[in-house]
Amino acid sequence: MTTLLPPEWTPQSAIMLTWPREDGDFGKHFPAVEQTFLRIASTISCFEPVHINYGLKPEDLVKRLVANGARKDRLHVWQVESNDVWARDHGPITVLRDGAPVHLDFTFNGWGGKFEAGLDNRITRRLHAMGALSAPVETLDFVLEGGGIESDGEGTLLTTERCLLAPTRNPKLKKAQIETKLKSWFGLKRVLWLKHGDLLGDDTDGHIDTIARFCDARTIAYQACDDHTDAHYEDLCALAAELAALRTLDGKAYKLVPLPLPKPVQDEDGRRLPAGYPNFLILNGAVLMPTYADEGDGLALERLRGCFPGRQVIGIDCRTLIAQYGSLHCITMQIPKTA
Repeated sequence: MTTLLPPEWTPQSAIMLTWPREDGDFGKHFPAVEQTFLRIASTISCFEPVHINYGLKPEDLVKRLVANGARKDRLHVWQVESNDVWARDHGPITVLRDGAPVHLDFTFNGWGGKFEAGLDNRITRRLHAMGALSAPVETLDFVLEGGGIESDGEGTLLTTERCLLAPTRNPKLKKAQIETKLKSWFGLKRVLWLKHGDLLGDDTDGHIDTIARFCDARTIAYQACDDHTDAHYEDLCALAAELAALRTLDGKAYKLVPLPLPKPVQDEDGRRLPAGYPNFLILNGAVLMPTYADEGDGLALERLRGCFPGRQVIGIDCRTLIAQYGSLHCITMQIPKTA
């Protein structure tokens, strides 16, 4: 049996979102963050269907989405309770087995028990029971978030040691055991582990989707830093060196595309927020990139456009999202076309 973890640029049947709750962590900023979600969902609907997990009456949300320019025929809203919005981490990770889709339902424990996640951890099973996911669902007793892994579609997985080896994830397993499981579940030839690249304010323990992303099987866009005075400088330089040392399966160096680091953005308590550009989302025909009203927005957009010929690269203001320590890719999960 052949197993494949499709890369994000392969055709998709839909993007999944989990809508913010007015009484949730975004509560005091709810009107602003909902506007961000409305824009993201409406923009996605221009390119493909949007599946939305929503705790209230679906009809109310559909009306607001359509009023904000969403295509009604591409909206699918499911009444499902949730703790928070991070669909990348509580949504299904879909693999293809001999071409047939299977949704892997890993355990989500709120990034190592930092936050309550009981409702989120049940979302994939609830969606399957409701008919929102037609492919089989396999629930696995292993803590893993979608934001923690990057697939090139050719048997290579890119990840970080800090996240996948965190003692709050799967403490009874050693690195070699975890790698063996990943290879089995995802049909991998190898796992590339990064040691550097943690962004201040990131409470995921260093998700790969905040620092380095495959744009194709031979191109990696990554979070760079050229400001010697920035607190990230040494660590992000070490990340760049790690990436430069990596080789493709046929022994060639990767094409590396550095993305500028936004100027520091802080919350009301002075804590630095994890603003970065690698947290982009690849769609059918487009790429959505987070922006932060920063002077680096334009350069990041220009460099990503060079990585995705044939796709529109669209900036989305995500300052409301990083207020809760995540960004655009973190709130989405793609469902491959055959699923």
